[in-house]
Amino acid sequence: MSKLGICALVLLLAACTGGPESGKASATPNTDRFAAAPTNQRAQASLADGTGRSVGLVTFSEDRVGVRVDISVLGLPPGTHGWHVHAVGKCDGPAFTTAGAHYNPNNRTHGELSPTGPHAGDLGNFVVNSDGRGSGTFVTPLLSLAPGSPYSVSAAGGLAVVIHANADDERTDPSGNSGDRIACGVIKVIGG
Repeated sequence: MSKLGICALVLLLAACTGGPESGKASATPNTDRFAAAPTNQRAQASLADGTGRSVGLVTFSEDRVGVRVDISVLGLPPGTHGWHVHAVGKCDGPAFTTAGAHYNPNNRTHGELSPTGPHAGDLGNFVVNSDGRGSGTFVTPLLSLAPGSPYSVSAAGGLAVVIHANADDERTDPSGNSGDRIACGVIKVIGG
């Protein structure tokens, strides 16, 4: 039998042979193995404004695509706000300068629109409505929740999430012209 014939036979056998549920058809493919979290770690950051008032929560979860970062706020000024993971897990108000610069283990420039970016901590923008409520989601392969990963949110003694007063233009180094820091929360691992 020729190599082409052997290849055709192998493909035919692969198509006809199923796993433990052989013979059963499924309308939806089983993606659990792909999307399953590589770790059972979770993390969160409770946000406070410059006066210490609680204004929201950021949660982190991980799957095979990356780390999903969700934010929910109440009591922030309406408008579009940049949000970033910062390199120091310290949130001393009112200016939150203790959170340091954006988390940037790869020494890139700021922003998704920068040809040499982004920082690992760049999370884009989210919108706060006129009632002070806002939410957003960002998925990034540049962060990890895995213990010991060089991109872990618990790296270097911990990181923080900072909310800025203005929108992030996603290209201007070092912070996208996003303005003052108006809220901050230290990231804490809560699972595992």
